[in-house]
Amino acid sequence: MSMKFGIYPGGRAGAVCSRPPDIAAIRHLVDDLSNGRPFVIREYVHFLGDTAPTDVVTSLGAEHELTHLTMPDEWYVDGNRELDLVVSYIPRAADLSGWLAFLDTVIDRYGHLARYLQVTLEPNFPIPLIDGSAPGVLEALTLGIPHARAALDRQGLQHVRIGFSVAEPPEWLGGDDQFWSHLSSVPYQDFAALVDYVGLGLYPDAFSPVAPRGNPGDTASLTRHALHHLRGVSLPRAHIPSNTPIHIVENGTPSGPPRSEQAQCDSLSDMVGVILTEQEPLHITHYELFSLRDADSSSTEPTGTLGIVTDTYRPKPALAVYRDIVRSRPAGLPVVAPGS
Repeated sequence: MSMKFGIYPGGRAGAVCSRPPDIAAIRHLVDDLSNGRPFVIREYVHFLGDTAPTDVVTSLGAEHELTHLTMPDEWYVDGNRELDLVVSYIPRAADLSGWLAFLDTVIDRYGHLARYLQVTLEPNFPIPLIDGSAPGVLEALTLGIPHARAALDRQGLQHVRIGFSVAEPPEWLGGDDQFWSHLSSVPYQDFAALVDYVGLGLYPDAFSPVAPRGNPGDTASLTRHALHHLRGVSLPRAHIPSNTPIHIVENGTPSGPPRSEQAQCDSLSDMVGVILTEQEPLHITHYELFSLRDADSSSTEPTGTLGIVTDTYRPKPALAVYRDIVRSRPAGLPVVAPGS
């Protein structure tokens, strides 16, 4: 099995974004990373409901999402690239009818460009501006998956794979038993049977201290624990079979103080090393780095420095580390263009 690699090319992490994207720089960097191989490009659109404050819409960069993504449309289907499009659900009040209509709108606009459609973003993770904090998110997920599948199929887009993502493991989140209990109550044919993959957001050393390298509780051991907990404990509760692929849809590590750019390299190497070791036994098929560019290289928040280049596109050492990882793996099968 050959791992597919990818990246989020924008320069935003939540509400943090220091400057607009440089399209030419992104083209050059992504071409350099992918070297003509199949390469997954992650992007985000947000359902905020009818009552979202203007400042929230602006802070998320959501005001133009249905007009354009980071790059021009044609870029996402050129050069063996595959678009992984996340549709996030974060209204202030539950709005399932509005959400399902928004899914239709997103599919009408971007379905022909997409290869993967992720319905909700970490609905098990109840923090502000992440879907797990939104009223009605469990129904948004369990009704959104079949709705999106039907909408794609009506448009002849059966090749688009549908999934959702979670953050793991639960002890990092204060527990997510309610989420998995809800999924366990949904009949297999109504939800799990329609899930083509499950995405994992994985930031083991980004937001809390970890043990020194080589010790229990270090970045590598936390990564391994998260992977095994998802496959062996969480997914069976949701009736999701062991042959349903896991995609590492977000994985990142910051370089800002008290960390360093070298520490970012070490952490990235350790995390990806574990993922590659576990890819066959745990059926992990995709790895997407978060992210290409820092959201704000001067920020003291971990979310500001997750990029492998700075917010002015200066390469960090981690760029070469990731490029070497991508290029050292088998190139995989060529991408078949939609309709071909």
